[in-house]
Amino acid sequence: MLFRRRGLRPAASAPQTAIAFAASREFQMSAIATTSQLNRDIGFYQASIGKKVVMAVTGVILFGYVLGHLIGNLQIYAPNPEQINNYAKFLHSHALLLWVVRAGLFASVVLHITASLQLWLLKRRARPVAYVKKDDLPTSYAARTMMWSGPIIAAFVIFHVLHLTTGSVLPLQEGNVRANVIDGFQHPAVAIFYVIAIALLSMHLYHGLWSMFQSLGLSHPRYTPILKKFAAVFAWFVAIGNISIPVAVLTGWLQ
Repeated sequence: MLFRRRGLRPAASAPQTAIAFAASREFQMSAIATTSQLNRDIGFYQASIGKKVVMAVTGVILFGYVLGHLIGNLQIYAPNPEQINNYAKFLHSHALLLWVVRAGLFASVVLHITASLQLWLLKRRARPVAYVKKDDLPTSYAARTMMWSGPIIAAFVIFHVLHLTTGSVLPLQEGNVRANVIDGFQHPAVAIFYVIAIALLSMHLYHGLWSMFQSLGLSHPRYTPILKKFAAVFAWFVAIGNISIPVAVLTGWLQ
C-alpha cells in the first residue's frame, strides 16, 4: 500500500537484477567480439596478403565470367544462325538475375582493381628506388605488363558494352545479336582493337591465374607445373576463341 500511495515501484528482485546484468554483459561481450573481428578483418586487408586474397577471390569470379562469356560467344558458329540470338533472349528473360550478376561482376572489378593499385603502392613505398638489375624479376612479359594491361582491359570492357549492349558506337538491330557482332567487326578499326584487347586479356589471365593459385596457397613443387600449364592452356583458349570471331568476319567466313 505504501508504494501505491507514493507512486513508487517496488525494487527489482535479485533474480531480475541478475538477468538484466547478464543480458547487458552478453551484449557488451558481443559488441566487443564484433569490433574485435572487424579490426582483425581490417588489419588483414591492410596487409599485402589480404589484398592478394581479395584479388584471388575476385579473380575466380571474373575467371568464371570470362569462360561463360566465351562459351556464349562461340555459339555464333552454331549451324543454326538463331542459336546465339536465342541464347541472348534466354539471358534477358531472366532480367533480375542478369542484373544481380552484373552488379556482382561490377563489384568484383572494382575490388580487383582497388586491391591491385594498393598492392602496387605498397611495393613502391617499400622500394622507392627501382632495381638496377632485372635478372631476378619474372621473365614473363605478362608479369611485367600486369599493371598496365588492367586499365586497358577495363577500357575495352567499357567500349565493348557501348558497342554491343547500348549501341552507342554503332547502331544495333534489336534482338539480332549475330548481325550486330558481324556488322561491328566488319569495321577493321573495331576488329583490330578487339584483337589487341583480347591478347592483353589473355596475358593478364595467364599471370593472374598463376598468381591466384599462389595467393590461395595452392603452391607445391609437384602441382605447380600442372597449375602453370592449366593457366597457359586457359589463356590460349580464351585468346583463340575470342580472336577467331573478328578474324572470321574480316575474312568473310562469318556473314
